[in-house]
Amino acid sequence: MLNMDFSQRVNINTLNEQWQPSPAPGVWRKRLAREDAERGHATSIVKYDTGSSFTTHPHPLGEEILVLSGVFSDETGDYPAGSYLRNPEGFSHAPFSLQGCELLVKLHQFQRSDIEQIRVDTNNTPWLPGYGDLKVMPLHQHKTESTALVFWPAGAKFQPHRHFGGEEIYVISGVFMDEFGQYPAGSWLRSPHLSQHNPYVEQDTIIWVKTGHL
Repeated sequence: MLNMDFSQRVNINTLNEQWQPSPAPGVWRKRLAREDAERGHATSIVKYDTGSSFTTHPHPLGEEILVLSGVFSDETGDYPAGSYLRNPEGFSHAPFSLQGCELLVKLHQFQRSDIEQIRVDTNNTPWLPGYGDLKVMPLHQHKTESTALVFWPAGAKFQPHRHFGGEEIYVISGVFMDEFGQYPAGSWLRSPHLSQHNPYVEQDTIIWVKTGHL
């Protein structure tokens, strides 16, 4: 098991991690959290080399994807960088990438009642007003679980707050900060239920953030 104690805070700069092979040739992973070698709860950065593919497979308890670069594809379409995908339990596909891509992937983490398939092109979705000068792009909501992109303009600060149900962040661009450290693009953070921090930024920053799921 890897980082499966959800009562502990985790901070990984994924750019410093080494690629590890997956069962499919040309598909690589950086493991961030994993319940078992090839099944169960998993959060990873995944890289498809040019022309690589996976055989058809299902996703028990769902699959969540944020395309970070390149173009990810399967039978349902082609998804460029900025695409957000949710595939519920019962969905099977044979993913591939003609030009190569990198993804943030979360497996086996859906609530049983969460059965909606979602496709969001964040490049063509409007930002909504958030707290203070922040802008928010909602991606998914189910019961207490909420996922969104958040744009932090340079100099933005958020009030100290607690995370009911925990918080998970992936820094897409810029540098996210709080009293515990600085987190450049490529950083993955997971904070436990009722943890607290006081975040801020000094430059324009975009984060993917999920709350209420731990």
